[in-house]
Amino acid sequence: MTETELKTLLSGITPPDEAARAAAHAHWAGLAKPLGGLGALETLLEDAAALTGSAALDVSRRALLVLCSDNGVVAQGVSQTDQSVTRAVAENLAARRTSVCQMARTAHCDVVPVDMGMAGDPVPGVADCRIAAGTADFTQGPAMTRAQAVEAVGRGIRLVQEQKAAGVQLLTTGEMGIGNTTTSSAVAAVLLGQPVERMTGRGAGLSDEGLARKVDAICRGILRNEPDPTDPLDVLAKLGGFDLAGLCGVFLGGALEGVPVVMDGFISGVAALCAVRLCPAAAKAAFASHCSSEPAARLVLDALGKAPLLTAGLHLGEGTGAVASLPLWDMALAVYDHCYSFAEGGITPYTPQC
Repeated sequence: MTETELKTLLSGITPPDEAARAAAHAHWAGLAKPLGGLGALETLLEDAAALTGSAALDVSRRALLVLCSDNGVVAQGVSQTDQSVTRAVAENLAARRTSVCQMARTAHCDVVPVDMGMAGDPVPGVADCRIAAGTADFTQGPAMTRAQAVEAVGRGIRLVQEQKAAGVQLLTTGEMGIGNTTTSSAVAAVLLGQPVERMTGRGAGLSDEGLARKVDAICRGILRNEPDPTDPLDVLAKLGGFDLAGLCGVFLGGALEGVPVVMDGFISGVAALCAVRLCPAAAKAAFASHCSSEPAARLVLDALGKAPLLTAGLHLGEGTGAVASLPLWDMALAVYDHCYSFAEGGITPYTPQC
């Protein structure tokens, strides 16, 4: 995909359908319960109606896209483990053995691991959207070319189109890539204009010394590359990863295709932020699941104007937080579709009080 083609696609993203949102709100108001009694579960479905353009909702077919890639910045000692772990987890995702696979089975959610750019040979059972065998070390120069960033975004959009064509009605997002909390912190620091120290956490459990190396690497990468905070593609290309760029495309694809896309934690939140900076109307497709324990996770959610359904201190990755929120979607829809109305119950409807 070229940048011109991407811009043409993004011009097709329309604002939310407020008539559908109002219809969903009116449906909730007719059910025999206190007005707004289910809180965020009600606005969740109203937002989904505004995205899809219909107050009749069905998310029984759902899938988790786990985008996997390697990041050259691991050469700077920013992670506990080396790049071999990315491949090992991808292999176990393909075998449906990881943490998120067990959770997804319970939540009736398919798991689709995707190779956006891992080091080494392709992994059997992992969808091939590979841009290159990992990004470059951004302390030495740009992580990728601008053309690669655009292509990764485009492949994320196509993933959504393929899933929708297969009948999927709701997507959740995950990622796997050693070093990707470093790339995410770098991108978020630039886009939000925040100090690197505030945006950078311990990832999978860095020591104080490891955290200091991580902060230093991000600072050096920003100084070396001088990313333009008004140009999300420039920031992604210079500091991001193929997984981040692909996830950015997934959120854009959700907005184009009317498919809700559930953010996982900090990393997918940063990808959603990139999508919204590229096209503000894309915010309609991004749904928050939880607030990660990464220190900047709340800042990213606030920048997106999204409130998490769960706050459980999750920071495992793979999409576990996104999948953990799916039972709340199911319970909200159970009430929305099957609860009796005031009229059916012979109850005088509630009215808003001052």
